[in-house]
Amino acid sequence: MATRKRLTPEESRNSALEAARALLIETGPQSVTLKAVAARIGRTHANLLHHFGSASGLQKALAEHLARTVCSTIRDAVHARRAGLGSVREVVDLAFDAFDREGAGALTSWMLLTGNEDALDPIITTIHELVDEIAPMEAEHCDDPLHVHKDTLGLVLLALGDALIGAALAKSLGLPRDTARMRAAANLEASMAEHHEA
Repeated sequence: MATRKRLTPEESRNSALEAARALLIETGPQSVTLKAVAARIGRTHANLLHHFGSASGLQKALAEHLARTVCSTIRDAVHARRAGLGSVREVVDLAFDAFDREGAGALTSWMLLTGNEDALDPIITTIHELVDEIAPMEAEHCDDPLHVHKDTLGLVLLALGDALIGAALAKSLGLPRDTARMRAAANLEASMAEHHEA
């Protein structure tokens, strides 16, 4: 008789978060339940209750997991762009993909609709931490200490909106699907040019 491998608490939690992320991408935020995640990883509902406390606790942990993963990737892309190895469009694509393909947009809207707004705190905190890390490097090039904050606000709002209604709206307006991404990249490039000239 095969025995189930005993996972450390951290391995068990990470396994649950990866399963929750897969469910989010495959079938949407409404499917990210303790029962569904437990079934996917072969654990019990009680095991997940122990780690997350509730379905909203699981969603909050998933939001934090997504935010940390995505911000780490974006951080690497920003550093690569500064070193001349990447482009603004690559940074934009990572942000848009996080909200669209990776499910952060759907999760955000689901949490707002179900009254679980505090589950958004990890996303907002992680983005803020990333901006606080990047902003001092940009400050030496311009006289507006908040320009990175403003650019991030614009990028995140465009990415979230695009994830929620971008495909339908672009189609109805007869525009290419990646129009919002092109606009976001153009906005960032214009902002960088303006502030680096200042």
